[in-house]
Amino acid sequence: MSATSAFFERLTVAGQDPRFSKVCGSVRFDIHDNGHLEQWLLDIDHGRMRVTRSGSPATTVIHVSAQLAEAMARGEVNGLAAITRGEIMVDGDLALALRIGRLFPREPGPLQHDGPDSGRDR
Repeated sequence: MSATSAFFERLTVAGQDPRFSKVCGSVRFDIHDNGHLEQWLLDIDHGRMRVTRSGSPATTVIHVSAQLAEAMARGEVNGLAAITRGEIMVDGDLALALRIGRLFPREPGPLQHDGPDSGRDR
């Protein structure tokens, strides 16, 4: 299983994230890999998270290469820095895209949930 798939699987299993209790919206990740497009849709409803493989319309669409998505899922790349460098393109609600960055690991290592008391704020 790729790090990207494991990341989305982790969100599916968690189902709820208290850091997003006031957030409603959807984010679609369009992951490009040599002409192939993989799409993941994250629906957020007051902290409840639902992940599907879908190309449905979303509040925010994040366009990213498969290599960069893998690096982000492993905690090797900061999404905000990648947006600033033009490596990630965001269509729609930029504020929501930036909030989603909190879901990604901050440093390489096993994928784990940063709880509300972890002292980490992105």
